[in-house]
Amino acid sequence: MNIALQHIGRTFGREVVFRGVTLELRTGSRTALLGPNGSGKSTLLQVIGGALIPTEGHITHRTGAHTIPQEEVYRHVSIAAPYLGLYEELTLEQAIAFHARFKPLLSGFGVREVARTAYLENALHKQVSHFSSGMKQRLKLALAILSDTPLLLLDEPTSNLDAEAIAWFGAVLEQHIGQRTLVVASNRQTAEYALCTATIEIGAYKG
Repeated sequence: MNIALQHIGRTFGREVVFRGVTLELRTGSRTALLGPNGSGKSTLLQVIGGALIPTEGHITHRTGAHTIPQEEVYRHVSIAAPYLGLYEELTLEQAIAFHARFKPLLSGFGVREVARTAYLENALHKQVSHFSSGMKQRLKLALAILSDTPLLLLDEPTSNLDAEAIAWFGAVLEQHIGQRTLVVASNRQTAEYALCTATIEIGAYKG
């Protein structure tokens, strides 16, 4: 997916979160949005993913020669973020199957393959509410990375992961990212954006 941002800004009331963001995210690019907590990187990530409409400027999403309408962008995006929860009343098996109804999985992946990739194959019939924070984060990441969408957004992806799980995340992402457009929001945890070839400092767009 190719994404063009032209003079993008976002405000909440009188607070300017960022403004004047002009950039192009080309198909297959890998970009990190860097800044401390509260800097606006999560807000910009949601604008890029079509979940928030900018209060200034214009954003265009394209796949090939096709321009995607704003209201359809969500169909083409996978995201893992701290503010997006899981359906915790479901079992793992049910949660993966439910997700796959709305976001198709990569070729060769089904419920068991996703669980196996996340090292959760022994918890298929366990309610997600009983998972540890690390297990939930691995599930979020596996669902996002293994969904067949042209845009992948990851917000602080190593949150709640120990060193072994951080290494797992890097390996799974590298193996399955393919030619998708990747944007990672990070407070400079370098393991989160090791695959990124471009960085954007969100602080450069503060008012």
